[in-house]
Order: sequence, then structure tokens, then C-alpha cells
Amino acid sequence: MKNLTYKIIKSIFIIILVFTFANCSKENDNTLNSIHNPLENPENGPAAGNPEGNSSIPIEANLEDVSNPDVIVGDGTPESCTCEAVVNAVAQGGKIVFNCGPTPHTIVMDRPAKVFNNANPDVIIDGGGLITLSGGGNTRILYMNTCDSDQVWTTDHCQNQDHPKLTVQNITFADGNSTSETEYTGGGAIWVRGGRFKVINSRFFNNFCESNGPDVGGAAIRVFSQYNNQPVYVVNTTFGGADGYGNVGSNGGGISSIGVSWTIINSLFSHNKAIGNGGNPAESGTPGGGSGGAIYNDGNTMTLKIFGTRIEENEVNAYGSSVFFVSNDHSGNIIIDNSIIQNNIGGSWYPAYPSISMHADTPIAVTNSTIE
Repeated sequence: MKNLTYKIIKSIFIIILVFTFANCSKENDNTLNSIHNPLENPENGPAAGNPEGNSSIPIEANLEDVSNPDVIVGDGTPESCTCEAVVNAVAQGGKIVFNCGPTPHTIVMDRPAKVFNNANPDVIIDGGGLITLSGGGNTRILYMNTCDSDQVWTTDHCQNQDHPKLTVQNITFADGNSTSETEYTGGGAIWVRGGRFKVINSRFFNNFCESNGPDVGGAAIRVFSQYNNQPVYVVNTTFGGADGYGNVGSNGGGISSIGVSWTIINSLFSHNKAIGNGGNPAESGTPGGGSGGAIYNDGNTMTLKIFGTRIEENEVNAYGSSVFFVSNDHSGNIIIDNSIIQNNIGGSWYPAYPSISMHADTPIAVTNSTIE
């Protein structure tokens, strides 16, 4: 009887172990430890991403496969890689790669490349670690808006549709400037509304948006309304990265959004600035702005997740020298793990952690991180 009882207990134990291992394997199958980053050791400017970041990456935040491209910009020479070629490629959509020669090359844009909502449900722009798209200090670089009739309405619910899915990867965006835009403001390098958007192995240098205003921003990136409130993924990406490379705008020196969740993994934000003055709503006698040196999030139910990321030496005039996070209905939350947030400059309204501005009742979970 004892032997039978022992065998039964042993069998149950083995079943539990197998079940647990299977579940762990399934969980591990949904994440990656690392992805190939051709901008880890670039020839020009800071590297892409936080070199010390080792947080796992969800499969859906992985690089897109461009081994069989739909569009190739260039014929192997730098001269063939023009603004016109980029604009036409993005309008066509699909998997876009570049053939501009074997060395790093900068394509200066004289107008934004714009995604057409009815062209291709996927738009993947892969610079191969060699390409910089530059706004030349005069223009925004990339634009997608599912609610812009000029880019063609494709559904009757433009704010919540699953396409286009825009991915930028292995590429640099520099010297974008959206100050000439009057309808869709902010987003010095990239402006996105609707569909899905993610950024992998990329760099954002010296991009600029309006310098004043209470609710305009995203010197590098501005995003609205993602499909089913899914997050924007930012992986192995650098905003600024060194003195002289930072992005500058009224709010959100790196990124800015309204009603959007973000998952930021193994990335670097440094030397970005929010140079507006007076906050939001603007204080009497001020133009408003100056919040979110690196990150500016506004809206309602949204989540900011920061994993394996460094946020340092960003600067503000008003609030949130690293992060400004305002959930208007107090339903948003922040999760920070395996990250370092330090030496950010200026601002006030820090109820829980230095440099992070948020409502006192906003849930914030911080693990294995330094915030000072």
C-alpha cells in the first residue's frame, strides 16, 4: 500500500513538473533575449539603444522580416537615393529597403514621406543600419494618419483600425522640423495617428517641433490613437544620446502622445529638452508647455512601461524632467523595471519619484531600478 501511495505521489509530482515546464516554455517562446542591432557600433553618432539594457522583448516587438522587399530605394549609388524615391516608396508601402552603397548615407528630405492608408496594410522602413533620413532642419520626415482624408479613409472608424501597420527599424531620423505644420502639429521627425506603430534599432537626433504651447510636442515622435489601445513598442532606440544630439520641443523632448500606451525596452533618452513655459493648462501670462523632458503622455486609460532603459540628462522648464504622465480620469498606470532614471534637470510636481510628474494616485510599480 505504501509503495502504491508513493508511486501515485511520484506520478502527480512528475505531471506537475511537466505542466510547469510546458507553461514556462510557452512563456519563454513569447519573448526574445536580444535582437540583431546594426547600430550598436555606428560610424556616426551615438549607438541605438541602451548598451546595458537586457530586458526581454515580446515577439510582437521583434524586427520585421524584409528579406523579400517590395520596394528598393536606390540602385547601389548614393545619388540614386533621393527624397523623391523615399516619398514614392512610402506611398506604395510594403517592405522598403535601401541600396545606396556600402557606407552610411544621409537622404535629405524636402517634404514628409506620407503613408497612404489604402496602399498596403504593412509599411516597413528598414535602413539596414546605414541610412539616415534628414529633414534638413526644414521639414517633418514621416507622416501617417488614418483619419486624414488626403491619405484616403479606408474604414468608418478611422481612429480604431488595425492598418496600416508602420514599422521603422535599423534607421536614423535627424534634423526633422515640424514647425511649419499648422493642422497636425508636433512630431518633428514622425507623426502617427491610428493603425499600429513600432520603432526598433533606431536613432533620433536633433529633431525639433514647436517651442511653445501647452499641448503640442514630440520633438522626435508624436502618436495618437493606436488600434484597440495596443502599445507603441520602442526597442533598442536612442533619442539624443549625447550632448549636441538631443531633440527639442515645447513638450516631450523625445516622445509625446495623447491616449496612447507605450512599451519602451532597452532604449536611451538623454539630452532632450522641453523648452515651453507655463505647463498645461498654461499659467497666466505664459505660452504654455515645458513638460516631459524625455516622455510626455496625456490621456485617460493608458500604460507607460519602461524596461531596460536609461533616461538621463533631459531638461524641462515646467514638469517632469524625465517623464510627464497625466491620466485625466486617473485610470492610467506606470511600470518601470531594470531601468535607470537619473540626473534629469529642472521641473517640479514630483509626488513619488524624482523627475516623474504624475497624479499622486497614479499607480506606479518600480522594480530593480534606480530613480534619483
